[in-house]
Amino acid sequence: MTTTQPVRIVPLHTTEPNRRRGGDLRAMLTPTTVGATSGFMGVALIQPGERIGEHYHPYSEEFVFVVNGELEVDLDGVTHELRPDHGLMIPRDMRHRFRNVGSSEARMVFHLGPLAPRPELGHVDTEETGAPA
Repeated sequence: MTTTQPVRIVPLHTTEPNRRRGGDLRAMLTPTTVGATSGFMGVALIQPGERIGEHYHPYSEEFVFVVNGELEVDLDGVTHELRPDHGLMIPRDMRHRFRNVGSSEARMVFHLGPLAPRPELGHVDTEETGAPA
């Protein structure tokens, strides 16, 4: 069996930074960029002392893989340590936030699926991050 969908490679440096929720979130493989139909993947770049504000996903599970750095994640108010080569699955509707507690940039890959019926329904913020506009 062969597919008719073209292969798409998206270099990180070609993606736009998103700092609205804290950190630098880069949506890389999405319905818009590659025609994804079941979810999307991105990378979070979090500098020392930065955080990604608390939020939840009403339609999606989130899968996280820590590439480097020292992170803490709060899952429904309970703090857990995340280090390089750790994977995490965050269930649908679970409130979560990430903090870089180390002295160097933290990088984590994230994947959400399935997709929400509309993009604006996929992510619910539960706190302000104080991130620059």
